Amino acid sequence: MSVPLVQQYRVGRYIIEQKLKGVKRYPLVLMLEPLFRCNLACAGCGKIDYPDEILDKRLSFDDCMAAIDECGAPIVSIAGGEPLIHKDMRQIVQGFIDRKKFVYLCTNALLLERKMDEYTPSPYLTFSIHLDGNRDRHDASVCREGVYDKCVEVIKQALGRGFRVTVNCTLFQGEAPEEVAHFMDDMMKLGVEGVTISPGYSYERAPRQDVFLKRTGSKQLFRDIFKLGKGKGWRFNQSSLYLDFLAGNQTYHCTPWGNPTRNVFGWQKPCYLLVGEGYAKSFKSLMEDTAWEKYGTGVNPKCADCMVHCGYEATAVNDTFKSPLRALKVALAGPRTEGDMAPEVPFLYEDEQAGRPRLVAGENVGGGAACGDRKRVA
Repeated sequence: MSVPLVQQYRVGRYIIEQKLKGVKRYPLVLMLEPLFRCNLACAGCGKIDYPDEILDKRLSFDDCMAAIDECGAPIVSIAGGEPLIHKDMRQIVQGFIDRKKFVYLCTNALLLERKMDEYTPSPYLTFSIHLDGNRDRHDASVCREGVYDKCVEVIKQALGRGFRVTVNCTLFQGEAPEEVAHFMDDMMKLGVEGVTISPGYSYERAPRQDVFLKRTGSKQLFRDIFKLGKGKGWRFNQSSLYLDFLAGNQTYHCTPWGNPTRNVFGWQKPCYLLVGEGYAKSFKSLMEDTAWEKYGTGVNPKCADCMVHCGYEATAVNDTFKSPLRALKVALAGPRTEGDMAPEVPFLYEDEQAGRPRLVAGENVGGGAACGDRKRVA
């Protein structure tokens, strides 16, 4: 894990404080979506297919500060849409830094070159650059040629100016382990602080559903990738036990309240990934009024194939506190890539037609266009 020690210490202290207070549900990362508007139209995105009146909405500076003050999370991940489109983004980022929050500004990097002067390198600020694999893979994912090369150029500039830089990589169907391994090698050569890697989630609003990985395929893919990375010193911006979970070695339920989402509609129930489940007007209401027992793999069909870090990283971090030696062992040796996988949680759903429970396997639906004429800012 490549997270700086000061960040590990601050987050660790926060978690211990919550446990000493007896707080059952507490956030680790505020997922902030101050707008949905974007300058790309990616095939696997479920965020930009809203009418213009929604895409034109913005959270204000005061909205964003109220969100972090309400939830108290030590980390803020600013996503979207493309955050750098927001005219007040510099002020918003500085507001979080002034509160000593660790900020991950997630961006496709197309606007970062001309916006970089608005920011000052800080241990509290990280540019998290969206790169879904090598040149061909990423450009196909974002439905525009030349984006990968632009990202690499901007990463070099940001690193040269002393900024913290990570890469956020989402894997989809058809990934070759060797290609992903080469991509990781390239990112290490670039000198990024670490890579956040995860299988994609099948957003209902995404134009293509056939691109998303299913659970067994995800686990085997990550085993094959990690096997190729043995001894290479790849740096991940994630806990060792989450990576071990991706490789099929841990049986985890998700912790949806670990990464609560505040966007232009309110506090999203139950998590960053599910839409259509409603919104709470306050963080307190989100925590107290959400029917958490109705969500998660094995409980809700919408969650069947999800292994995304925003749902499971908090689970892995909590497990790290319970089993620090096991987490250290995985951190030193890497995830296990051979042998039986850990058992999956039971998939027990209610069969409404038959009126009785049934055991099923998670599955995705197909359809949709790949890179159609979707709403975006050029």
